[in-house]
Amino acid sequence: MNTNLSDITERGPIVAIMGHIDHGKSTLLHYIRNQKDKTSLSYSQDRALPALEEAGGITQHISAYEVLHQSKEGEKRTITFIDTPGHEAFGGIRRRGAHVADIAVLVVSAEDGVKPQTLEALTSILESKTPFIVAINKIDKLEANIERTKQSLAENEIYIEGYGGDIPAVPISAKTGEGVSELLDMIILVSELENLTGDRIALGEGIVIESNMDIKKGISATCIIQNGTIEKGYYIVSGKAVAPVRIMENYLGQGLDKASFSSPVKIIGWDELPEVGNIFKTFKTRENAREEIEKNLLTLGVSKNTKKTDENVNGSVFNILVVVKADTGSSLEAVLSEIEKLKTERINAQVISSGIGTISENDVRIADGSKKAIIIGFHTKIDSPAKNLAERSGIEIKIFDIIYKMSEWLKETMTEKTPKVQEKEITGLAKIIKIFSKVKDKQIIGARVESGSIILGAQVKIIRRDVEIGQGRVKELQQQKTKTGEVSTGEFGVLIEAKVEIALGDHIESFIIVEK
Repeated sequence: MNTNLSDITERGPIVAIMGHIDHGKSTLLHYIRNQKDKTSLSYSQDRALPALEEAGGITQHISAYEVLHQSKEGEKRTITFIDTPGHEAFGGIRRRGAHVADIAVLVVSAEDGVKPQTLEALTSILESKTPFIVAINKIDKLEANIERTKQSLAENEIYIEGYGGDIPAVPISAKTGEGVSELLDMIILVSELENLTGDRIALGEGIVIESNMDIKKGISATCIIQNGTIEKGYYIVSGKAVAPVRIMENYLGQGLDKASFSSPVKIIGWDELPEVGNIFKTFKTRENAREEIEKNLLTLGVSKNTKKTDENVNGSVFNILVVVKADTGSSLEAVLSEIEKLKTERINAQVISSGIGTISENDVRIADGSKKAIIIGFHTKIDSPAKNLAERSGIEIKIFDIIYKMSEWLKETMTEKTPKVQEKEITGLAKIIKIFSKVKDKQIIGARVESGSIILGAQVKIIRRDVEIGQGRVKELQQQKTKTGEVSTGEFGVLIEAKVEIALGDHIESFIIVEK
């Protein structure tokens, strides 16, 4: 509970870096992080954070850190950056990044211009009503064209200064650093216009941006403090999860006794995984924390992170049963989102259990008890007992560290397992012009092709006055007294086996059965 006292002061901006995949978001952040010795940049902890190397060279996790920027005028200001993945699978993470941030930087390549995830990121920014700056990146490239990029922005209704709008745009090269200091100056200027403030005396509150499970450390969550202060001995509540603040780290992994607004912190020791994207609040006593949880339970209802459902076949839809484990809450969200996109009218990947952490024996048992479900792990590992049990039980486990490779594999698997459906494929239509003979169910007739082809061995519908009166099969075809396998033009003779008697003026519609 907040006291009536307050200590309102100016605070540093929280900035989300957003944009299309491969447009240089992470390169920009790596450059900023690694410029410790430059006069315009220094680090708040006087220590550089190593560049984040992710599988495939693409960002697949949300991360946050702080820098202390010194402007040309000598003023020093702290900026908190949030790096968001660009791949379409991580749309939920980008939306959260935009909602958490005070300012967004929309990175657009000077080579490529506006791309699909650029527009998706823009939508998230506009929905959250977050002020933003456009960073036109890769100006060092030979194919870079700043004016063309500005025109591309305008064509997509992103009106920057000088092009009919008031959105600031800064040309930069994340590779060489050109324009980066000017971009940071612009961030500070926009933050001053936004008049960002915080109350140091208030109890901390903000957003959970990531959560994960560690076998040794337990459950941890990365949080952005939007207002107030968190101190050791306090209690953090998010949804129905609670953590006594005993271990709190900054973005460098260094222990903290206290943290205030705009700072990213990792809280270790939660009783269960807090949901990524949920708000958190701080309380001084365990009793107050419990009261908050009870209140949240009334609103949220009781739910569990690991979900189990029985196999459900809806009509003709075939289900592939899947168990999913991921390293973090946002990774799990992205994987589940990708799986949902792969659903078709005939096949569905049904997630019967999902969770965060190492693939365990329990996951294998769930898969084995559900008609041999597949286990998919993303950025996680299999413990030895689980691996042994899976081998004995014949359970397939696939581990991925790149989201699109997981999607490609699952899509191929679903295609292979999709039940084949037999469909009629019409090949041609012919009109009966002569009846030669009839012996029992076999008739020799003359016909003229009106469309398509009549094929030997094909089935035929027998149509009289636009109404189907029966069906038969083409047993023999002749054209110009020569046997053939297909007739596509002109007149021909045909032996048809059918239960109904064919008459002059009838039509035969030839069709074959194909599997799709």
